[in-house]
Amino acid sequence: MAKPELEFFPAADVPFTPCAGVVPSLSERILASAGAGVATRLLRFAPNTDTSPNGVQVHDFWEEVFILEGSITDLSLDRTFSAGSYACRPPGMQHGPWRSEQGCLTFEVRYR
Repeated sequence: MAKPELEFFPAADVPFTPCAGVVPSLSERILASAGAGVATRLLRFAPNTDTSPNGVQVHDFWEEVFILEGSITDLSLDRTFSAGSYACRPPGMQHGPWRSEQGCLTFEVRYR
C-alpha cells in the first residue's frame, strides 16, 4: 500500500493527536500514511516531556528525523540534539527514551 497522492495543503489543517503510549505530552500530526510503519509526520514534545515510560524504541521500519525546533535529549546516550540535527535509523536501531525541557518539533519520514 502506498501513501495517498496529496497536493500542497496547509499542514496546520491536520490536528495534532496523542501518540500511542502513556506520555500525554507527546503528540503527532500525521501528514500522510499507508499504515504499518509508513508515515510522514510532525512529532511534538511539549515542554518537560519525558518518554521514559515508553522505554527504548525499536522499529521494524526505517525512520528519518529532522529537528525543526527546540531540542531533545536521548537519555540512553546522554546527548542533546537541537534544531538542524538529523537522524536516519534503520530497522532494529535502538533510540531513546527522550526528554525535552523546552519542547521540540520534529519532521519524520517512516518507510519499509
